Amino acid sequence: MTESTAAPPLTDRFAAAFAVAWEVHGRQLRKKTGIPYMSHVMAVCALALEHGADEDVAIAALLHDAVEDSTDGAATERRIETEFGARVARTVMACSDAVAVPGRPKPPWRERKERYLDHLEHEADADALLVSACDKVHNAGSILADLRTDGDLVWQRFTVQDPHEQLWYYTSVTAILRRRLPGTLTDELAGIVEAIGPYVG
Repeated sequence: MTESTAAPPLTDRFAAAFAVAWEVHGRQLRKKTGIPYMSHVMAVCALALEHGADEDVAIAALLHDAVEDSTDGAATERRIETEFGARVARTVMACSDAVAVPGRPKPPWRERKERYLDHLEHEADADALLVSACDKVHNAGSILADLRTDGDLVWQRFTVQDPHEQLWYYTSVTAILRRRLPGTLTDELAGIVEAIGPYVG
């Protein structure tokens, strides 16, 4: 049953952010699958709203990969700040491990992940922690579901195909979130990562 719409928590700003997310991700697929990438940003946004996000944080959840996955990350960041404000832009940047530069590859995977972990541990605020946790719950949950159906073939989808590296990353994120964002969401992530462990060996 829906609640009263007398004072909706989401406004036209949210619809505008969804349109921007579609501009960036609408024709993208999840790595080596036929699943539209929009499914991921919508799932992360839904999780954030279910765990108390206000409109700014929900918008950041929709756009959390936009700076990484657009053709020009710096231009996308400027657009996000102009259209949705500094708080949204700050949260998106905190959840990004790279800024897309036209004609240039991203920095090496391990370098990006170590920098992201350091930021999550020492600098990320409550908004970024929430979006990051939602992002990792959905990503790790998708990995676990696919491992149960496809086995080790799952790892071939990733830039870094060593499952030990992937497990290191998710275990590290979980440890940080347990310290900085304790609660049911982080507990859910921890359970998922624990269940992935036996598939890595």
